[in-house]
Amino acid sequence: MRCFRFFGRKKATFFAHETVDEDISGVYDVKFYNYRELETATEKFSPANKIGEGGYGSVYKGRLRDGTMVAVKVLSPESRQGLKEFLTELTVIADVEHENLVKLHGCCVENKNRILVYDYLENNSVAQTLLGVSQNTYFTWRARKNICIGIARGLAYLHEEVRPQIIHRDIKASNILLDRDFNAKISDFGLAKLIPSHMTHVSTRVAGTLGYLAPEYGIRGHLTKKADIYSFGVLLLEIVCGRCNRNKRLPLEDQYLLERAWKMYERGEFVELVDESFREELDIVEACTFMKVALLCTQDIPKLRPSMSEVVKMLQGERVIREDKISRPGLLDELMNLKVKDNPLGKFGLKSTSYAFSPSPGKPDSSLASESTVPTITITSISERTD
Repeated sequence: MRCFRFFGRKKATFFAHETVDEDISGVYDVKFYNYRELETATEKFSPANKIGEGGYGSVYKGRLRDGTMVAVKVLSPESRQGLKEFLTELTVIADVEHENLVKLHGCCVENKNRILVYDYLENNSVAQTLLGVSQNTYFTWRARKNICIGIARGLAYLHEEVRPQIIHRDIKASNILLDRDFNAKISDFGLAKLIPSHMTHVSTRVAGTLGYLAPEYGIRGHLTKKADIYSFGVLLLEIVCGRCNRNKRLPLEDQYLLERAWKMYERGEFVELVDESFREELDIVEACTFMKVALLCTQDIPKLRPSMSEVVKMLQGERVIREDKISRPGLLDELMNLKVKDNPLGKFGLKSTSYAFSPSPGKPDSSLASESTVPTITITSISERTD
């Protein structure tokens, strides 16, 4: 079992600054890079080296002086939420290490610059490489199976082997990176929560991605490990089926993958969901087993969802799946009445693909579990990404 060390830690000998910004004065065991070193590594943050971009900044490929290839995540100076996620990510990922978690090399804090330095992973993310519009890489069933099991192992480690336990809160295809050998690495811990062992849940501001969000969390702000497990179930379906969890180009009844999967499971037509590109080489029974695990993970009643260690055993064929235990999935879109016909301004009068609404004011979010807030939902839509 891996434990975090928040107090009484010796400062690492590789601190590069005499004075450290007060934002991270309590963070230890992290290597600090100077801005010039990272500027050189990325060729002055050249657009040619940009490999990703999000709401809080950009990610660049870089080469350090010793030849190490890294991914350099640069926080936008104007993003206050990004700063909060920067600090959370440092707190959470700096002290954990697992083969299925992205490795943090260090960070840079100079003037207004806030930068994280990670392992560079050659095959980008599941969203881009496997589910993206231009799919240049062929994924065999064996490769997909290994990716699914790797993600499950990483989550089992976060949920069950570290203390305090870590709930990721944003498990989705774009946060699963792939190395040279297509091994899965869970990334982006900016929304993660640390849950002390004596607590069963946290009531908190809701943040996540529509389509992966567990209903009980999206509606009530009730956060447990089961929310991650729900998200994993949706992602598992995406990987096996080779499509995003929502595709607006399909007929309305087929747009939502989880809803369609449940209907086809009830009709005994599960196999029709499997990605056609590898059906001939596929172990159909095994693929259907993976999709049944996905349904177990996305059940409407959180306590019925298996733990991630149980999921690993089921995916590896070490535990039999009892089909009588599979019940209807929870569909957040139904509960929140978000499944509406396309509107240029969106249901909430927003031109962007983000939905933000709050029943009543809540306290600022924190990476620790001591808070209790009224849910404020900040959901990122995935409708821009299609098959």
